[in-house]
Amino acid sequence: MTLAHFEEVLDLVVSLPPLQAAVVDAGEECVLRGACEAHDHGLIEPVLIGDKSRIEELLETMRSASGDRYAFRIISASNSEEAAEKGVEMAIAGEAQIVIKGHLHSDVFLHSILAKLRTRHRLSHVFIAELKTYDKLLFITDSAVNISPDLRDKAAILQNVIDLAHLLGIAEPQVACISAVEVINPAIPSTIDAACLAKMADRGQIIGALVDGPLAFDNAISAESARVKGIRSSVSGHVDILLVPDLVSGNILAKDLEYLAGATLAGIVLGARVPIILTSRSDPPRARLVSAALAVLINDRLSKKSGSS
Repeated sequence: MTLAHFEEVLDLVVSLPPLQAAVVDAGEECVLRGACEAHDHGLIEPVLIGDKSRIEELLETMRSASGDRYAFRIISASNSEEAAEKGVEMAIAGEAQIVIKGHLHSDVFLHSILAKLRTRHRLSHVFIAELKTYDKLLFITDSAVNISPDLRDKAAILQNVIDLAHLLGIAEPQVACISAVEVINPAIPSTIDAACLAKMADRGQIIGALVDGPLAFDNAISAESARVKGIRSSVSGHVDILLVPDLVSGNILAKDLEYLAGATLAGIVLGARVPIILTSRSDPPRARLVSAALAVLINDRLSKKSGSS
């Protein structure tokens, strides 16, 4: 199965019940519109955390498709740190099945999550990009959580995103471990990591995907670029997943695609006790909607897996 558009992701969750979602630092128009749209699609029941008067003021300007006012629960918080703490506390208490980043810095948002919502799995972030210039959804990891991952970290990050692709019905995602060049160069450590990850997949240390690397971005995305450069790679031109060398390169890549190539980016953190929606503060409501759909799908699949084990 190949997913080309976000509508296909939304179709996967159309029959699933809405989940309680703690929206952290919700006092901003884009954040609230995203929460309202996700509610209108039957994905979430938002609990809005932040400046209560500001949230109420903004909600007064918004109406549902039927023209009704929204009457969401609001929890007052005096600052972003307190809002993040309250969102995490709701997740720990089972009062929220999803935690959503609102209008606060990622490091503030993640501080409480890293401290209190960890599991035995490594936390990692995935952007999923919908592009008019590419024939499938493109997964990019990690662009927001792991700053300078080592080889062991990258293997865990890669397994996380492979497992997510499986949840979305992609049976054997094709992975490019990217660097600046497509040959192993000891002066560029990410090329060595990429080659090791490819061999780890060959030996079953990473499972469920076809992994190649190192590849540069051009010959990972373009089969023609690979052909011209004489690179023989079974994933070139067919990549589902790009594993980036570090957070800086991944963040730049994702935002380049968004602002120069018109991509829409859904963003989610994997490996926590509950799905964590992490998009950019400036992302449009649709990015937040699709991120909510991903969170609902992950919760459903993991709940079923836990119930059958």
